[in-house]
Amino acid sequence: MITTASTIPVEVGENYLEAFAKLSCTNVNVMHIRNREDAQKPDYIQRIKEADAVMFSGGNQMRLTATFGGTEIYRTLQTRYKNEEGFLIAGTSAGAMAMSNTMIYEGNAANAHLKGAVKVTTGLAFMGDVIFDSHFDKRGRFGRLAQAVATNPTCIGIGLGEDTGLLITEGNKMEAIGSGMIIIIDGHNIGYCNIADIADNSPISVENLTVHFWRKETDTCWKQENT
Repeated sequence: MITTASTIPVEVGENYLEAFAKLSCTNVNVMHIRNREDAQKPDYIQRIKEADAVMFSGGNQMRLTATFGGTEIYRTLQTRYKNEEGFLIAGTSAGAMAMSNTMIYEGNAANAHLKGAVKVTTGLAFMGDVIFDSHFDKRGRFGRLAQAVATNPTCIGIGLGEDTGLLITEGNKMEAIGSGMIIIIDGHNIGYCNIADIADNSPISVENLTVHFWRKETDTCWKQENT
């Protein structure tokens, strides 16, 4: 369990240890990696090499990219994720949002219809051609994910509701888990879009965004061919 994104890492780590214990997962350890110097420590690197799964907590996703980008831990995670069947990388909230190559790091839902209100940068890139957003329905984040997809139409936007997750296997097969809903926004068929031609803080206009409302179903798996 990596608590780097959180400003209260000790408390968050203890909460997750309790949660995993209730699931009978007892071989769980917490790594309070606070800066890039920590991310280069041999002990942490070795633990990443030996772990069966790594999970990133919530908090601020920019802490994750700024701390781990280009480090040995990051390279180890990338290598293991791409080459070792059964190795799992997971994230919640900010930890989930950092999983993709294109990452939302700022954007007020109330202003998400205005050009420039949604800020996007490069994430940890475990997944390509997707953009994740969390607390999606509770915090009304449809507009900001739609703008992120409109400016990056190669990407599939994935909005995760509360108590809901997405299990991704083989790089592009996705299965919904949990009790809530997942919203998928597909920009591949966008027609008219004014976002390249208007000034910042002007309302955007986009046609033909495809939206899927998706929940856990028996034997249901969604596959993105271009990812």
